[in-house]
Amino acid sequence: MATSGSTSFDLNIDEIIDEGYERCGLRPMAGYDLKTARRSLNLLFADWGNRGVHLWKVQLNEQALTAGTATYTVASNVNDVLEAYISTTAAAGDNANTQDVALTKIDRSAYSALPNKLATGQPSQYYVDRQTTPKISLYVAPDASTYTTLKFYTINRIEDATAYNDQQADVAYRFLPCMCAGLAYYLSMKKAPDRIQAMKLIYEDELKRALEEDGQRT
Repeated sequence: MATSGSTSFDLNIDEIIDEGYERCGLRPMAGYDLKTARRSLNLLFADWGNRGVHLWKVQLNEQALTAGTATYTVASNVNDVLEAYISTTAAAGDNANTQDVALTKIDRSAYSALPNKLATGQPSQYYVDRQTTPKISLYVAPDASTYTTLKFYTINRIEDATAYNDQQADVAYRFLPCMCAGLAYYLSMKKAPDRIQAMKLIYEDELKRALEEDGQRT
């Protein structure tokens, strides 16, 4: 028997909502049912931001360095900066002569204790101020004479669910089961309180497996 040959299975937002309600023994009947489920789905994504690093949301960024400028603004969709290094070339110009130097991440207390934050030279450390719009501060401030580019890996926020039948969730294939289980758990708190404990156990089990799978095999 022939197989489909397809590996593109995914779910639209309305299908995810249907699955969540069906696991609660319900069907969405009114517009508000869709609205409250979409809100719960976005809250679920926010919770995942507290659950660890999701590899499909890791992105390599670059920032041209300006001599004497220590602090640079990061995109507002960034949750945290994972690693950073300075480079002699921009990413598009990487070649056999490109030189990279890794930077050490320090916390707020260590950064605040540094005596002269605007001294210039070759940076060796960085601090991330995790506000609504994050900022990354280098120490020492770059002189940009040799190393001209800051390159850094970020963990980005999962994109919001804003529509229904014409939109898919910003989630990797391996997280589809726990996303549906998580939405069912969130919906059970509002619509089917008798199923809360069962939905929570299923969700936490699905999420545990997904997080274990979502790792680098090194």
